[in-house]
Order: sequence, then C-alpha cells, then structure tokens
Amino acid sequence: MDLLHIVLALLSGSAIGLVLGLVGGGGSILAVPLLIYVVGISSPHMAIGTAAVAVTANALASLVGHARAGKVKWRCAMVFAAAGAVGAALGAELGQALDGKRLLLLFGLLMIGVGLAMLRKRKGRYQPDVRLTRESAGALLPRLIPSGLGVGLAAGFFGIGGDSLIVPALIAAAAMPVEFAVGTSLVVITALGLTTSVSYALAGLIAWPTALLLLAGGVGGSVGAWRWDAGWQRARVCWNACLPPL
Repeated sequence: MDLLHIVLALLSGSAIGLVLGLVGGGGSILAVPLLIYVVGISSPHMAIGTAAVAVTANALASLVGHARAGKVKWRCAMVFAAAGAVGAALGAELGQALDGKRLLLLFGLLMIGVGLAMLRKRKGRYQPDVRLTRESAGALLPRLIPSGLGVGLAAGFFGIGGDSLIVPALIAAAAMPVEFAVGTSLVVITALGLTTSVSYALAGLIAWPTALLLLAGGVGGSVGAWRWDAGWQRARVCWNACLPPL
C-alpha cells in the first residue's frame, strides 16, 4: 500500500465517522463504494468485510457522545439489535455466496431505494418519551423485532451496517424523534457490524491494514462530528436567547 492509498483510506474513514456521528446514517452505505472506487479494493466481498469492521468501530466511537447526551433508547436498541444480529448472520452467509458483480448491482439498487425512502415524510406524531416497558411491550415488540430482523438481513447481505435503514425503521416502529433514533441506531449498527465482521473474518475476507486506516480516520471524523453537533447546539441556544420576542 503506497502513500496515496494510505491517505485515501484515512480520508474515507474520516468521511464515514463524520457522517455516522452527525446523522447516524449514510456512513456505512458510503463505505463499500469508497473502498472500491476510491481506495481501490478490487474484490466486492473484501470491500464489504473491511467496511463492516470500520463501520462497527466508528459507530461505537460515535455512540459515546450520544449516550452522554442521553439520546439512546437502550431497551429498544437491545431488542432491535438482537433481532438484527440473527438477520445479519444469515445475510452475511448469503452475501458471501453471491457473485461479486451481482452483489454490487443489488447494492446500487438498495442505495436508490434508501434515497427514495428518506424523501418520504413521516405521518403521525413523534414520542420523545417512548420506552420499552411491560405496558408498552405488547405494542412495541411486534414492530421492533420484525424490523430488526429485516434490517439485519440487509445489513449482513450488503455489509453496510444498516444505518441508512435503521434510523427510518426505528422512527416507524417506535415513533422516536430523529435525534433519539440516531443515537439508538448506533447501538444497533455496532451489533450488526460486529456480527457481519466476524462472519467475513472467518472467511478471510477482510483487508486488515486498510481496516485499521479506516478506523484511524473514523476516530477523527467522529470527534469532528461530536464537536460540530455540540457547537451547533450552543449556537442555537444562543440564537434563541438573543432573538427578541415577536
């Protein structure tokens, strides 16, 4: 690996960490295209395995700031992640058995579908105080478990961590506000990414030097995202305080 590829891998990791930290989605779905078309990994399967490792670590790093801010619904996250891990294990096995070119074609179609889904506006009210309890389990579990299983299957199959799918799925299943869905999704991304990473590692489909460079860049991106978010929140509070009442 020459100097150019090292720099490109670090920059790609920074982009993944920054996007994951800011919006909890999009970072991992960018990882595979970045590894193939920017860093230069020729094997789609190797790119997917390497991306899974990087996304897992970056999501974990980004989770720290969201957890400190109290933006994680832990019980909902654990149920969604448990169902998703089962789906991710199955999806990873299916993805490894599929031809690389066909896998890239399906990946492109998924990206288009995710983009169109993000444009749709949610109907109904958000529930900032939503919690998984004995009283709410009857309503939440039938939505969280199937959603987690389906997202996990896609995450394992495409090696994307599922972040672009998890945030909309959590909002649809539990009516979480976006800021809580973002923080909660990072718990799920970590679990799904770890499951996918183990499967691909056992198959020898991870470029470890590149993965470590992505991790190094991702830490910087995650710190930048946390500082950006904190600065934006302070600026918004200051603006509201200084703005004269109408």
